[in-house]
Amino acid sequence: MVVETKGLTVKYKDFVAVDNISFDVAPGEIFGIVGPNGAGKTSTMECLEGLKKPYSGRINILGIDPANRKELYNHIGVQLQEASFPDLIKVEELCQLFSSFYKNPADYHMLLERFELTDKKKSYVKKLSGGQKQKISIIAALIANPQVIFLDELTTGLDPQARLDMWELIKSLGSEGRTILMTTHYMEEAEYLCDRVCIMMKGKIVAIGTVKELIEQTGISQKITFSSSNAKKQDLLAIDHVTDVNMRDGIVEIYGTGKNLLRDVTIYLTEHNIAFEDLSSKNPGLEEVFLKLTGFGLEKFS
Repeated sequence: MVVETKGLTVKYKDFVAVDNISFDVAPGEIFGIVGPNGAGKTSTMECLEGLKKPYSGRINILGIDPANRKELYNHIGVQLQEASFPDLIKVEELCQLFSSFYKNPADYHMLLERFELTDKKKSYVKKLSGGQKQKISIIAALIANPQVIFLDELTTGLDPQARLDMWELIKSLGSEGRTILMTTHYMEEAEYLCDRVCIMMKGKIVAIGTVKELIEQTGISQKITFSSSNAKKQDLLAIDHVTDVNMRDGIVEIYGTGKNLLRDVTIYLTEHNIAFEDLSSKNPGLEEVFLKLTGFGLEKFS
C-alpha cells in the first residue's frame, strides 16, 4: 500500500478531532475523504502530510513516517486548503521558487502549458482568478514530481465551470498512475473522481468503499422526492419496500428498494388522500448514502 494509516487520533486539548481511524490507499488510487466541515478531514490530511503530529496512531507514506519531513517531501505534492501566495510575485517567479526546493523538479513550463496558464506566467498572482490560483496551487504541488498528491478542498469557492475544469485535470493526473488523496464536502465531486470514498463524521469513519459498495451496504436502491403539506413519516414508512423517509420544510424524501417502488408510493399517496406535487425519482448516489448513514445533508454544514 502507498498509504497506511492505523489508529490515527488527533486532539486539540480535550477535543477529539480525529478518533482512532484506520485506512489504506493502493498505488494509483484516487481516494476521497468526504464529510461536512468539522468532520476531521483536514486534520487527517495534515497528519498524512507531516504538517501535524498525531496524538496517537501510526502512518506510513511510501514506507516513510511523515515525521521525517525532509525525506517525505521529495515524494509527495501538497495542495493546502488555504494556500496563500504573495500577491506581488509573478507566476513564473513563483514556479521558479518552488523548483528551487527540489533536486529534480518537474519542468514548470510544461505544467503551465498543461494547465493553460502559459499566457499568465508574467502576471502577478493577485491578478489571477480563483480558478487560476487553484491551478497554481496544483502546479506548486506537482513541481516536486510526486508519487503521491494531497488535495484539500480543492474546488471550494470555484464557480461551476471552473470546478468542472478542475475535475478533468484531477482525472488526468489519476490516469497517469499517480496516487491522489483528496478531501471534499461535495458529494458529486467525490462520486465522479474517486475510486474509493471514506465518509467521516465527527472525527470517525462512518463507511469506506466504492460508491457502488456503499450504496449496496446502505440498502438504498431508489430515491423518490415530492412536496407535501399533509404527509406523515410514520405512514410513509408503512409502504412496502420503503426503508427510510426524511422530511424537512415540506419536502419528502423516500428511500427504498424494488422495481415497483415508485408505483407503490404513488398509489399509496392517492388512496390515502396525501397531497403531493413535483414528484420525481432517481437512483441513489453518494449524497443519498451520506444522508442515510449520518442523518444529515451536507448543505447544513457547507
